Amino acid sequence: MKTTNHLQDKVVFITGASSGLGEQIAYEAALKGATVVVAARSLDKLKVVKENCEKISGKKAYLFSLDIADPEEIEATFNEIIETVGPIDVLINNAGFGHFESVLTTDMSIAEDMFRVNVLGLMYTSQLAAIHMADRKTGHIINIASMAGKMATPKSTIYSASKFAVIGYTNALRLELKPLSIQVSTVNLGPVKTSFFDKADKNGDYLEKVDKLVLDPKEVAYKVVKMIGSSKRELNLPKSMEIASRFYTLFPTAGDYLATTLFDKK
Repeated sequence: MKTTNHLQDKVVFITGASSGLGEQIAYEAALKGATVVVAARSLDKLKVVKENCEKISGKKAYLFSLDIADPEEIEATFNEIIETVGPIDVLINNAGFGHFESVLTTDMSIAEDMFRVNVLGLMYTSQLAAIHMADRKTGHIINIASMAGKMATPKSTIYSASKFAVIGYTNALRLELKPLSIQVSTVNLGPVKTSFFDKADKNGDYLEKVDKLVLDPKEVAYKVVKMIGSSKRELNLPKSMEIASRFYTLFPTAGDYLATTLFDKK
């Protein structure tokens, strides 16, 4: 594969990179010449991703075992990356999980775990990255949120709440870091064809039901990496769901109807 100089020698740190979208973002960053740093809990899968990144870029890549729900582990990992690799130029917060179930039967321990991973873990990594980027007056933080954070649907109460939180946090972070020349962007996605749904969808048929809306992780990764270094505040995919979310905001009553009919496939 031929690389470009879009991210030549930039350190790109990706969480949740052992599979799915995170893995594809790692490959796309490597293709653009980045020094790729991947982190997740599964070291065996990460080793494969690291090796593939090195084949693509022709340069050393790095891996770190990381439980994004553990603040002390996050801080230790950041310190080690900066000491062994160098300053982080780009942080892509991709780690997260979902769970689709009626609020009446959901075990609230799932809600606590989800907020530790989807929200608090993201906040810890964003803060640490921002602190180091502020010293150099440069950098880009990209937080992977969800269209569920713009338009909630039944059986995604906890997940939607976590992604609403991510969007709100990222919007405020963007404003706060702008004077420091640090870019902050949100990626709001509909369903992506990854192993995410192995855990989120207990019935196992959600992707089939929303087949026309399902995104290809490679195509999404290309668009995410293309954002790096730009002032683009949001990437919303697919376009049909972006339009629906705008309609939902402008016409909430009708939006509720759409959310419980057209987009309620869980």
